[in-house]
Amino acid sequence: MRLTLNQDELDFRSIVDDWVQKNLPDDLRQMARLGEHLTRKEFSRWCAILDSNGWSVPAWPKEYGGTGWSPLRRHLFEEQLLLSGAPRNTSAGIAMLGPILIAFGTQDQKNKYLPSIRRGETFWAQGFSEPGSGSDLASLRTSAIRDGSHFIVNGHKIWTSYAQSSEMMFALVRTNPEAKPQSGISFLLIDMASPGIKVRPIRTLDGGTDLNEVFLDDVRVPVDNLIGEIDRGWDYAKHLLGFERTGIAGVAVSKQQFFRLKRLMSERSISPAFRHKVARTEIDLLGMDALILRTLTENPASRPGPEASMLKIQGTRLRQTIQHLLMELAGPEGLRNAEDPGDYVERDLQWLAANYLDSRKVSIYGGTNEIQANVVAKAVLGL
Repeated sequence: MRLTLNQDELDFRSIVDDWVQKNLPDDLRQMARLGEHLTRKEFSRWCAILDSNGWSVPAWPKEYGGTGWSPLRRHLFEEQLLLSGAPRNTSAGIAMLGPILIAFGTQDQKNKYLPSIRRGETFWAQGFSEPGSGSDLASLRTSAIRDGSHFIVNGHKIWTSYAQSSEMMFALVRTNPEAKPQSGISFLLIDMASPGIKVRPIRTLDGGTDLNEVFLDDVRVPVDNLIGEIDRGWDYAKHLLGFERTGIAGVAVSKQQFFRLKRLMSERSISPAFRHKVARTEIDLLGMDALILRTLTENPASRPGPEASMLKIQGTRLRQTIQHLLMELAGPEGLRNAEDPGDYVERDLQWLAANYLDSRKVSIYGGTNEIQANVVAKAVLGL
């Protein structure tokens, strides 16, 4: 089992760290340090800086602006960005749609959409979940009926991240209601400025409005916006969800927040019982590291499979545990409101409550952990 990095990999991490220290703007560094959410404008600025060095889409092939790195090197790069103080990449266009377009899109679709995604100029929302169709995504009811050179789309999407600031949405729609659930679904690209689309923000526990409902009422979508073959959208979605669940595991995010925890501990008097809980969490984090290294080195050319579900389960548990420890460490001071902290001296804790509340959802979206446990039971254990 691969447990450590060789010297070449360690040198690569040093190169990435040196570049980030020289190129990451101070205001973005401070936002990432505090756990503050970047706005659309701020993320686009950081994406453009990465793109100037050829690093905005490390997982894409070279011919589309990617790096050509191995999965292991990409993992090291993305982890080191966060450990060096950079904000997290939350672009669904880069992480999820890009690989789907490259694998299944037409050349015209690639030419039209990939460059603006790579440069952070176009934002994409993921239109998958619906009321009553979350983890059971195959039961979705949003319909797309062919009408000449267009589809007429009607339906209701929910929990749609960043829909309020996205120009486009990639969505699963039902194009064949007579087929069995998984066989009658297609994958469409929808312009959010189309007549008939209404976006309604959902205010979350942490005070944010990144999640939305999207209502589609007789929305006309060009047939040219169909990805791949009609009624094959479920196959493309499964390909995409492997990337999503691996990202939700957020091992780099856990490391970033764990180092934040250790830094705050160094400034306080800590009980032995609390140190014991932190040590157990660090052991779990090292175990996740080993699992990822093993996965990436044993299957270097494969796309995420059932192991993505394993990573999602354990990774999200770790993310929640670390946020819980941060709140326990901060005590009442951790309950400050991020948007209105009042006369607040210790800014390090300003976003702590919001980060803690936000972390509660990671075990739900992208397929609940209970559903992922079923995937592991069937695909890995053969039960």
